[in-house]
Amino acid sequence: MNGANVPENERMGRGKLRIYLGAAPGVGKTYAMLSEAHRRVERGGDCVVGFVEHHGRPRTEVMLHGLEQVPRRTMSYRGADFPEMDVDAVLARGPAMALVDELAHTNVPGSRNAKRWQDVEELLRAGIDVVSTVNIQHLESLGDVVESITGVRQRETVPDEVVRRADQIELVDMSPQALRRRMAHGNVYASDKVDAALSNYFRPGNLTALRELALLWVADRVDEYLREYRGEHDIRSTWQARERIVVGLTGGPEGRTLIRRAARLAEKGAGGEVLAVYIAASDGLTSASPKELAVQRTLVEDLGGTFHHVIGDSVPDALLEFARGVNATQIVLGSSRRKAWQYVFGPGVGATVARDSGPDLDVHIVTHEEVAKGRGLPVARTAARLGRTRITAGWVVGVVLPVLLAVLLTHVDADLGLANDMLLFLSLTVAAALLGGLFPALASAAVGSLLLNYYFAPPLHRLTISDPKNVVAIAVFFGVAVSVASVVDLAARRTHQAARLRAESEILSFLAGSVLRGEHTLDALLERVRETFSMESVALLERASEVEPWKPAGSVGPSPAGRPEDADVDMPIGDHMALALSGRVLPAEDRRVLGAFAAQAAVVLDRQRLVGEAEEARRLAEGNRIRTALLAAVSHDLRTPLASIKASVSSLRSEDVDWSEEDRALLLEGIEEGADRLDHLVGNLLDMSRLQTGTVTPLIREIDLDEVVPMALGGVPEDTVVLDVPETLPMVAVDPGLLERTVANVVENAVKYSPLGEPVLVAASVLGDRVEVRVVDRGPGVPDEAKDRIFAPFQRHGDAPRGAGVGLGLAVARGFAEAMGGTLAAEDTPGGGLTMVLTLRAVTPDRAPHATADDAAGPDGAFGAFGADSPTRTERVDLDPIRQEAGPQ
Repeated sequence: MNGANVPENERMGRGKLRIYLGAAPGVGKTYAMLSEAHRRVERGGDCVVGFVEHHGRPRTEVMLHGLEQVPRRTMSYRGADFPEMDVDAVLARGPAMALVDELAHTNVPGSRNAKRWQDVEELLRAGIDVVSTVNIQHLESLGDVVESITGVRQRETVPDEVVRRADQIELVDMSPQALRRRMAHGNVYASDKVDAALSNYFRPGNLTALRELALLWVADRVDEYLREYRGEHDIRSTWQARERIVVGLTGGPEGRTLIRRAARLAEKGAGGEVLAVYIAASDGLTSASPKELAVQRTLVEDLGGTFHHVIGDSVPDALLEFARGVNATQIVLGSSRRKAWQYVFGPGVGATVARDSGPDLDVHIVTHEEVAKGRGLPVARTAARLGRTRITAGWVVGVVLPVLLAVLLTHVDADLGLANDMLLFLSLTVAAALLGGLFPALASAAVGSLLLNYYFAPPLHRLTISDPKNVVAIAVFFGVAVSVASVVDLAARRTHQAARLRAESEILSFLAGSVLRGEHTLDALLERVRETFSMESVALLERASEVEPWKPAGSVGPSPAGRPEDADVDMPIGDHMALALSGRVLPAEDRRVLGAFAAQAAVVLDRQRLVGEAEEARRLAEGNRIRTALLAAVSHDLRTPLASIKASVSSLRSEDVDWSEEDRALLLEGIEEGADRLDHLVGNLLDMSRLQTGTVTPLIREIDLDEVVPMALGGVPEDTVVLDVPETLPMVAVDPGLLERTVANVVENAVKYSPLGEPVLVAASVLGDRVEVRVVDRGPGVPDEAKDRIFAPFQRHGDAPRGAGVGLGLAVARGFAEAMGGTLAAEDTPGGGLTMVLTLRAVTPDRAPHATADDAAGPDGAFGAFGADSPTRTERVDLDPIRQEAGPQ
């Protein structure tokens, strides 16, 4: 049915958006979209082409045959006409589905909307289903990442949210090798553009990185959809769509075994992921060894996993909550280090997690060498910090159980005797001391004495004692109970103090070792403080004087304190530095260890600054070394032109020789050549000295290449260079003087090594937001391992039989290029030789597009050969390999 005949009120809400996401230009997104359109049409669907550009590719053009195409709208801009999608015409046609290529495209100024994705939104709101295409590099959030990989900044982007809202996303992907073969066969670019594209944007490394970005982005989108679906349907059980293995760490030495075991389990499943988690109590120092935790963190990250630090009062509950939160499928725990008698206090973490995990989580209990060797001393806690649960249990045992014991003994027909009754009550007092400390034990002794008096010492049920022996017995009982409670409590205090001292000594030993080894960065140390004391954020603050405001020297965690008084805990470090912790108030006994961390943080900060100063001193020393080497290396090269000049001048002044005009001309020519060589040599020496001392200050301005490059060729014979610099190139932001010297040095080097009769080619082109100047020679070339070495000062590759110099030309050229924000690199010339690639920043105007009539009249159609995702009307591009699509080979 023709959509135009469907009444507006019969349309059902918003249309559906389907996006073909390309891993790289040229993988075949447009071809896949057109193939889907043909399938819809063959099934009787109403599908039209809103806007698809084939860019002169025969296979893509053939796929447009047989599809209804909505006429385009022609827009004029700066004297040129550009076709755009006619949104009104598509809405008037009202199809069930419309094909709209290049979702990230920027419309010509004056269009209905600024971006094509906004046109698509209009169609969707009208109830029209849309199929579109976009490349991974055009997603807005990935702009910086793509630029760091490819060196090309994407100026045409689409918000991630627009793509994420799509009802269906289909990844179009192929291997880098297959894509490069497709390009070599001419299915993507014109033949004269293939070599440059393959050697720039379409390098195997670039394509592999873009492919990984696309796969990861789509995988995250799938995970996001899965989480939304589970949340909407209140699904709490784990769906084992992807193996996620959580490793529970205690900070003990068995953690390394568990991490390796989990990594082996993850390798057995496709896309397995390992998440190591350490759960710390919400009070006091962590019970784990900081050194061991650091080793385990490094190990899990080396194995491709992630380390997580979680705070929770109940280790089993926190572990299960974390595992379900990340949709884990397996939990790996170590066999308990408890001794047999310690199980009287509970089943342990492993047994509890296995019992409460349910059918959706597999729990692996892994044996190790530390099984049943004891858990070691716990975190140091004083009796006042035993925790609410233990103190409550102590009071219950000390007060409630004696009452229950008295009721039990009075109802059991067994006369145990007063002595045995006292021993039973004394055992409860000892238990109260072990659990709750001194005060529950004292209460237990008092309650026990009263109960013994009332129920078991004659006269019964009265608080008087008739037999003096019983008075002594009960008094002795009370004294013994208090003494035993005090001893037990004191022993517990000493045990906890010893454990605390051991924990502190481990931390201090670790800090001392890190100081000697210089291992820690400031952020790593602050992160260690945050984990050790279970804080939310930690900041190291400093100020120049008492009246200056505080400034952060480093921080970790969310919302760090900006001033010491804003923090929950602050530790002064000298007069003008402080460590500020946010999250909870620390007890006084923890401040000693915190003070050690604070002192270490100050040492690390000083070390980092000293390293910077040492690097500056090293740079200066390197400059001195270069100057010393310079004097030693150029002694011969300075003497050679001077000797030639002196010999010629001496000959001309000789009165006993009658020189002919021809001889005098030759001698003067020799003087001039020697002076030119000397001037060139001294110029390079001075330039190298300026680069080494960092005194080169480029004066950047906008200029056309054709104003500078021809001037740089004045030092070489005219017939040795072929110049190809199009006038339509964008302007570049450079220092004209530095650029001229850079090009001159590179060209002179190329001419020096080129065979006779083989001119050097100097060509310029555009690649994204960069302009490349290529100096191509047919000389002997340079091996890959020596390509970087030739840019070092005083380096000459080979014998250089036809030239002289000290090997500074290329070093100076690269230094000047980098000073202007560009690059200079060497690569092989196809067919033999060396190509120097000088990359410069193109001037990026605030307005877009900025095409000219020449751009629009390229040899490959309305927008030239390179404009699949964004025609050259938005970038004046002669080579734009970012924006390509082609059908399958």
